[in-house]
Amino acid sequence: MPTNSIEYQKTGYFSTIICDYLEEKSVLKTFYNRYPNLENFRPQFEDKRGQLSDSQRRTLAKRIMFQYGDNNMSQTTLSNIDLLYESNTFTVTTGHQLNIFTGPLYFLYKIFSTINLAETLNKEYSKHYFVPIYWMATEDHDFAEINYFNLFGEKIAWNRDASGAVGELSTEGLQRVKEVLKEKLGPGKNAEKLVELFANAYKNNINLADATRNLANTLFWEYGLVIVDGNDSELKREFIPFAEKELTENLGFNKITETTKRLTNSGYKEQVHPREINLFYLKRNLRERIIEKNGTYYINDTDLSFSKEEILKELHEHPERFSPNALLRPLYQEVILPNLCYIGGGGELAYWFQLKDYFQAVKVPFPILLLRNSALLIPKKISEKLQKNNISIADLFLPQHELLAKYTKEISEIPIDFSKQKEFLKEQFKELYKIAQKTDASFLGAVAAQEKKQTNGLSNLEKRLLKAQKRKHEYKVAAVKKLQNTLFPLQGLQERHLNFSELYLENGDNLLEMLKENLDPLSSKFTILEI
Repeated sequence: MPTNSIEYQKTGYFSTIICDYLEEKSVLKTFYNRYPNLENFRPQFEDKRGQLSDSQRRTLAKRIMFQYGDNNMSQTTLSNIDLLYESNTFTVTTGHQLNIFTGPLYFLYKIFSTINLAETLNKEYSKHYFVPIYWMATEDHDFAEINYFNLFGEKIAWNRDASGAVGELSTEGLQRVKEVLKEKLGPGKNAEKLVELFANAYKNNINLADATRNLANTLFWEYGLVIVDGNDSELKREFIPFAEKELTENLGFNKITETTKRLTNSGYKEQVHPREINLFYLKRNLRERIIEKNGTYYINDTDLSFSKEEILKELHEHPERFSPNALLRPLYQEVILPNLCYIGGGGELAYWFQLKDYFQAVKVPFPILLLRNSALLIPKKISEKLQKNNISIADLFLPQHELLAKYTKEISEIPIDFSKQKEFLKEQFKELYKIAQKTDASFLGAVAAQEKKQTNGLSNLEKRLLKAQKRKHEYKVAAVKKLQNTLFPLQGLQERHLNFSELYLENGDNLLEMLKENLDPLSSKFTILEI
């Protein structure tokens, strides 16, 4: 299976901050701890060693086992959970929303990046153990972000009213989604497997968190993935001291604001805006911000309020009712896990860069940050068409108007580049400028205006010729446009639009095996894979 790669910086799809991070530019070095090189993991686990007590490790392992409930687990996953009791066991973690049927394709890339990194570390540091973790974002409340997946260019949506944490949502109504999926996939062995996978996850589990665990556990059965739900009373109990500081000292707001200001002063954008209190109050069908005014703590958009003493009592008696937001969740994760590395997309890493000073203030080791694998999967038939049309993989990443202009110029029987003419014109005007300098300033301006007019004229002629050649070769140009649209839906990355089921339909379990084999989390390059 042919593979290729392209530097992230050359794709045009990654932010300045991520490209600068991959190039290890000095301006960013104060915003992270260690760059994700294999050799940097040794000092990282030395920093992390001993942070979790034996009691905390027991709580973690027991709660994970409890969360799995009646789910069957592979022996590898069971062994990895048991390893969490050991002081020389560490984790590498990714997190993701509870998207219906995994949502976009990059869900798979995130988790295989995590699994493969854990395997690499286990080989490199054989006296230690490394466990891959998928942290389910069960406490998110933005239902509109997770209630659908795309299939054959159509949105397959779960339409219902929703409030509170999405992980607690009943799976009622997903039977209708299953029927739509079955109809769209049609007959065939792989289609039947996909429908069965969907049904087992969403029919046999009463809430979205349990269904997502079942789905991920089945997909990554043989790889030892351990799935964690942070919406857990006993795990949140470990976080009480940090949540108390958040409620009473605004420490997160102060530190993150300072770091964010340094980041924006360095020319980067703020990814997530810190709040004075970065906690939500969580109950059934409710997840709302906690706002403090004059010593009273209000729950936004409700009639609930607490005095300082009352809210601290609530925290100690019901820690499950306090939910970290996007900026505090990373700290919660690092407090309860023996974690070395967080693996995420560009947007996620961008907000982690806002957090390092906060971690230092609360004396929690800041993890290594690793950009998850990205990939373009090219079916063999499309790959053959690309070769037939002499289209390079790198060209596919161009904006469509640039790709089509470049292709038209390459197949045109006449040159559509007036660079030589423009250069000749420039030389002619040099002589006119010499003459103008010997007269007055008004003549100099007239020469400049004439040069601009004639250069623009050549540019317009070039555009008209290009347009004419596109019409002449319209079938070939249309074919190239269609190829790019197929691989880059809506002019975006394939991984952000396609659901894995489209590719599984053709490739079956080979799809997962190919991804496992070809995604190298430490390569720092965008993967191109023919499937």
